[in-house]
Amino acid sequence: MNKKITLLFFISVTAIVFFLFFPVTSIAQQWGLYTLYATKSGTKAYLIDTADVPSTYHQWTFNTSKKSGYSAYLMPGDTLVRTYTYTGNVLNGGGMTGGVQKALWDGTVVWDYVYSSSTYCIHHDICPLPNGNVLMISYDVRTSAEATQAGCSTSMPGGIWSDKIIEVHPTGPTTGTIVWEWKLWDHLCQNYSSAKDNYVTSIVNNPQLMNINYNTQKDFWHMNGIDYNAALNQIVVSAHFMNSVFVIDHSTTTAEAAGHTGGNSGKGGDFIYRWGNPASYGATGTTNFNVVHDAHWVPSDNPNYPNYLAAYNNQGGTGGKTAIDIWNPPYSGNNYSLTLGQAYAPATYTYRYNTVFTATNEGNSYQLPNGNMLVNNFQGSIYEVNASGTTLWTKTAANSTHAYRYSKCYVRGPVASAGVSLSSICSGTQITLSSSAVSVTETSPAYSYSWASVPSGYTSASQNPSDIPANSTTYLVTITNTSIGCSDTAHVFVNVNSSPTTPTISQNENTLTSSTALTYQWYLNSVAIPGETNQNMEAVTDGTYQVEITEANGCVAISAPFSFIYTGITDVASNNSPVVFPNPTNCSIIISGSKNIKAILTNAMGAILESGENVNMIDLSEYSNGIYYIAITSENGLVSNQKIILIK
Repeated sequence: MNKKITLLFFISVTAIVFFLFFPVTSIAQQWGLYTLYATKSGTKAYLIDTADVPSTYHQWTFNTSKKSGYSAYLMPGDTLVRTYTYTGNVLNGGGMTGGVQKALWDGTVVWDYVYSSSTYCIHHDICPLPNGNVLMISYDVRTSAEATQAGCSTSMPGGIWSDKIIEVHPTGPTTGTIVWEWKLWDHLCQNYSSAKDNYVTSIVNNPQLMNINYNTQKDFWHMNGIDYNAALNQIVVSAHFMNSVFVIDHSTTTAEAAGHTGGNSGKGGDFIYRWGNPASYGATGTTNFNVVHDAHWVPSDNPNYPNYLAAYNNQGGTGGKTAIDIWNPPYSGNNYSLTLGQAYAPATYTYRYNTVFTATNEGNSYQLPNGNMLVNNFQGSIYEVNASGTTLWTKTAANSTHAYRYSKCYVRGPVASAGVSLSSICSGTQITLSSSAVSVTETSPAYSYSWASVPSGYTSASQNPSDIPANSTTYLVTITNTSIGCSDTAHVFVNVNSSPTTPTISQNENTLTSSTALTYQWYLNSVAIPGETNQNMEAVTDGTYQVEITEANGCVAISAPFSFIYTGITDVASNNSPVVFPNPTNCSIIISGSKNIKAILTNAMGAILESGENVNMIDLSEYSNGIYYIAITSENGLVSNQKIILIK
């Protein structure tokens, strides 16, 4: 209310516009525009327009042999990710799925992944990740002998259905690679038999492990809800028969996830937090849940409970009704505070919303950015309530999967991308930026472009502008579909390498030497000399020489011009030795200064190309640019070896 009063106090056009288009939490208006759900055990998924009649904005229809399972999610742009019941499942039980699909806006299935056998099968919830991978809960079947060896105090003739979490990276239309895996079986404890695995003397002093002898049955734990927190790089899951939620570290490798050290938390794959039922790890305190589903983090943009944890308390509310419980975990860096031997804080929930129905299984909630909440009673309806519990919108949707609310721009906004002609350049190089957008839900998108940079200083309204960055820069482009007022931002990074130090040239008689670099190219009168790519070069004629160097980053620098006056060939036997000119040459050479001479022309590899006596000219026009050598024997028997440079 204070925010509303402040707006009214500063009566102005700006304030009124802000009030109309950016309602504050206390106004309790409906948030967002589109609600997504699929019909469980059905073949359709719906995107409901909460402000329009008829209300179905979009619909997906799937193959009748692949009926929707537990949950469905819409990724930005257009991709629906859903679970379905695989008809070839060997394992059977509540929440069993076996298959995951990704479908585009037009219904095209671009990924259909099955993870199902006699020893494993995905079930209940999934969590699409920002990188395109998908987290999945799977059964992990263990034999009776394994259960006994693990320290189970009860005979389990049919074995145990443990749980695991896999992260799958799509690799093809029906294939995927498990890039990360966590198994509950690696994190058990028991104080029943010191002769068996997982023995500890105290359960309460090992809350990071699961007591295998708590609530023993075939489907021991029955995990059912999963969420991922990108900022923390952590996963939260809910477990039906444990009346608890658990947080694990996702920053581990698969090897670390199987152990008790490593990752940001330093605890490997052990639980770093658990809540809801202290008795499950031998601590005293109130059992908060009576069947729990849908463990998740409240989004950070929620004004009331940002980054709190929430869960669907199926029968734990007033009078055994369903409740939505929200609580603030005791964050402590990458871990959670705990006094060993006691229950994890807090002692009870921070906020509870009591419903008027009892959903004995399944269901979910979603906390919205204006403080409202979407509640899914999968047995009958989906509805939105404000912070005081007033119902603002209702949709009859019997037997629905999880339901989620999205803004107009989340559904219909453009998906921007950015690129650059060169991602790593040398200082002074021009780059061309590029951008594009896709709006698959729109028939006539009209785009505007706005470029900015970090560090700041660059702006442009062009789609594909150019720049000459002086330093390494991140370029950001915001693309707006002006027809609906929705935007998306993409970025691209350009690494700018500094230019190398300008090389210098030193002279020792007719030898020129460059300062040290990675590679060299010598020039005479601004023309590259073929083959002269060493640090040292023997100059054979007057002129202006330069050397161009390259450093490890690929950047080049060229020396200042160096004037050279030829002082003679060092290996000429006497002043009566023949003279070869012009050198360098672009066609032929003339030999003068002696009679009755013999000349032999070779290439840089020593192969003889020309030879003869009384030779006074050699035509080089048929040869390639490069370095050649001529050996001249004069009439007095003296030999002169000279290097010839051919530049045509």
